[in-house]
Amino acid sequence: MGDTISDNSLKDFYIPNYILVPGSKVEDVSHVPACPVIVFINSKSGGQLGGELLVTYRAVLNENQVFDLGEKAPDKVLHQLYVTLGTLKYSGDTLATEIEKRLRIIVAGGDGTASWLLGVVCDLKLPQPPPIATVPLGTGNNLPFSFGWGKKNPGTDCQSVEFFLNQVKIAKEMKIDSWHIIMRMRAPKEGSCDPIAPLELPHSLHAFHRVSQTDTLNKEGYHTFRGGFWNYFSIGMDAQVSYAFHSERKLHPEKFKNQLVNQSTYLKLGCTQGWFCASLFHPSSRNIAHLTKVRIMKRQGQWEDLKIPRSIRSIVCLNLPSFSGGLNPWGTPHRKKSHDRDLTPPYVDDGVIEIVGFRDAWHGLVLLSPNGHGTRLAQANRIRFEFQKGAADHTFMRIDGEPWKQPLPVDDDTVVVEISHLGQVSMLATPNCRSKSVYDPSSPVGHLDEEEDSAEESVEDWEERRKFGAADTFKFPDEFDIAHLS
Repeated sequence: MGDTISDNSLKDFYIPNYILVPGSKVEDVSHVPACPVIVFINSKSGGQLGGELLVTYRAVLNENQVFDLGEKAPDKVLHQLYVTLGTLKYSGDTLATEIEKRLRIIVAGGDGTASWLLGVVCDLKLPQPPPIATVPLGTGNNLPFSFGWGKKNPGTDCQSVEFFLNQVKIAKEMKIDSWHIIMRMRAPKEGSCDPIAPLELPHSLHAFHRVSQTDTLNKEGYHTFRGGFWNYFSIGMDAQVSYAFHSERKLHPEKFKNQLVNQSTYLKLGCTQGWFCASLFHPSSRNIAHLTKVRIMKRQGQWEDLKIPRSIRSIVCLNLPSFSGGLNPWGTPHRKKSHDRDLTPPYVDDGVIEIVGFRDAWHGLVLLSPNGHGTRLAQANRIRFEFQKGAADHTFMRIDGEPWKQPLPVDDDTVVVEISHLGQVSMLATPNCRSKSVYDPSSPVGHLDEEEDSAEESVEDWEERRKFGAADTFKFPDEFDIAHLS
């Protein structure tokens, strides 16, 4: 630790070298840290802030417990750490036992970076997985905002870092659902249907990728893609505008220096892409009902068709109460309407995901009002999108802030995307946390004064239950480039 922060309080976060560096000599440590942390920082996030934060954390803590994600893969770091802890525990090292029990993880980056770490921790399949605190660094910051860590980029000085560490020490643990997404289609006779990242940059898209031929999900004659998310999956116009925004930013990074300019550019792209003015400039824009058939499965139920109003041009499958910079598309439904439509409060750990539709960007602006919300379509624990044959040669999708263009085979009626629940991961939440747990007695049960929902949002027609398949991992390709991750 640096000389400027040598006070005893920081010892509560410190992990000695012999636990971090394999083969190191065992040290005689008298102080057991109350909140040992491993810190992962995307030094490419937040302009220069990521690099500055990396320097400060390494000064405050043991530099060997702070990792630059551009240099060290988190899955390899954590795997080695737990192997070392297991070996030391077996030899009777009580400090290793306590560190494993009390360990917390800090990740600094955008939503894409945070989701990467969440997937890594899920894949470790530990009996006692460490909870994760997210530092809002980059764009979006929906994950940090959902758990009370704010949306604004943090200070990078020693005092700010020490304050954040103390917040981590007193933060409460909260479970959140993990969601797996899989897409399968016949292998095209010509061309490729691999996801296209903004500007088609190689390896920039890690959230969604094709499985290898040796993967258990691989099916001969088909292309299978998979990914995972913790905040949201969206399809349609909002993902298309986000794709255009990311492409523009990668083409002209010098134009995206502050939040105000970013928002202005986003609005301009929304209009030129037809998100605001579809009826005037894009009369043939595809609505969701034209593009895909949507089916849902409720708890221990059967597949049923979900009726999508023809005006809906974007669908968001939402797990957390923060989308597009802190807005809540689901809101809090009227209590009577919740009862009539069998809706439950939107908890983050109930194995249920909220499905919301938007007509256009003007509809999205309704979220800025006190009781504003999108078109509440349904709640489910499995969702299927079955794309209509020949409806389009591509669509746009987005997972936790990462958009891509998804080519579709125009002569194939077997393109299916399925979302299913896949376990949980532990987050760290401050007292200002917006997310609600099903186990929290203070969780809301619904407002009495909100307007009724449209009758066109109902679901109908039960059908026979079917299986599609799901993976047991969130692992990303080894070759993706951290420089393109939010």
